[in-house]
Amino acid sequence: MKRRLLIPVLFVAILSGGYAAYQYFVAPSDNPAYKFAAVERGPITASVSASGTLSPVVSVQVSSQISGQIREILVDYNSAVKDGQLLAQLAPETYEHRVRQAEADLEAARATVAVQQAELYRAKINLLDAERDYTRKKTLVDKNFISPAELDKAQTLLEAARATVRVVEAQAQNSAALVKQRNAQLGQARVDLGRTEIRAPADGIVIKRSIEPGQTVAASLQAPEMFVIARNLADMRVETAIDEADVGRLKVGQEATFSVDAFPGKRFKGAVTQVRKSAQVVSNVVSYTVIIDAANPELILLPGMTANVRIITAQKDSVLKIANAALRFRPPADEKSARGLPNEARQPGSSGMGKGGGRTGGAGKLWILGADGKPTAIEVKTGINDGKDTELLDGDLTEGREVIIGTTVAEKPKLAAPRLF
Repeated sequence: MKRRLLIPVLFVAILSGGYAAYQYFVAPSDNPAYKFAAVERGPITASVSASGTLSPVVSVQVSSQISGQIREILVDYNSAVKDGQLLAQLAPETYEHRVRQAEADLEAARATVAVQQAELYRAKINLLDAERDYTRKKTLVDKNFISPAELDKAQTLLEAARATVRVVEAQAQNSAALVKQRNAQLGQARVDLGRTEIRAPADGIVIKRSIEPGQTVAASLQAPEMFVIARNLADMRVETAIDEADVGRLKVGQEATFSVDAFPGKRFKGAVTQVRKSAQVVSNVVSYTVIIDAANPELILLPGMTANVRIITAQKDSVLKIANAALRFRPPADEKSARGLPNEARQPGSSGMGKGGGRTGGAGKLWILGADGKPTAIEVKTGINDGKDTELLDGDLTEGREVIIGTTVAEKPKLAAPRLF
């Protein structure tokens, strides 16, 4: 009798023990634990982060306006140069011959002018002789000493002499104009000869050299680059691309800081000097170029370095703020009901953040633990954020109040495998 009762009792005990072990080790907890964060008061800084390239504020590209072979280079990288200093020399022989040819053409034109002046003088002498002959014959015709036909012939010769004078005067003017033309050609040839000497257009430092001795420079459609001179490396600028979603918060004069990989522990200061309105579209991403000027008194910043820029768009010293995770939190039941909705409808309390955060928020929702132990929603109005915390502008929350930022499930102890020996 006892043995018959023992078997059902053992069976019930085994089932009870198995169910208890399942609930303890395997079954999920119906009451999740919550993680909290307190509302704090303190400073908050909104910023926009981007990367850009360092370059001199003013850099001058030195080119050649003529073609020729490079005979000599007198400067190299990092050479300090003065305005007008000789940088390189092109082979001048071709342009020297052009100058000599232009000088010869000018002398020939001047000789032609001298010939035309002599011709003009002779034409004027012939004109005076024709005028005297005409006057004399007119007197004789009045006295009936000669026939009127002689007077007509003298008048014709007089008109011809006058026409000859006008022709020779026109030829003399043409020769004078030709002298001016030849003189201009000589001046152009001398200018081209002077351009064989490549000189510095301004004071500065050579940061790039694109030529070598013996290389041929061909200046046909555009002037080839020979040198790049930075006028002052103590003043540098950063050209950075800012996303269209963040560019509306940038203004001229805003403070900026940046770092470079060469000096990882050092922060450099600058200011926004220009927000260019020309958009750059790359792979359907619209961005705008923002210029940041910075001082480089130690001359440690070099052109071409990559700068990681942080532009401060808003800053407040003492505000109520909460971690961004609190605005993103949704209770499990509320999260299930929000599935399938757009992101804006699913997370109305999360404020959008660009690279580095900092956008102005709007209406948000925070969750606190109610008296019944269940999450209770509180509507709040949010302000700026710095990518980690968000400013609270309005809401039934005070400093030190804890809000829910997430859930955590207690870890179940693992079942130990039975030892086989």
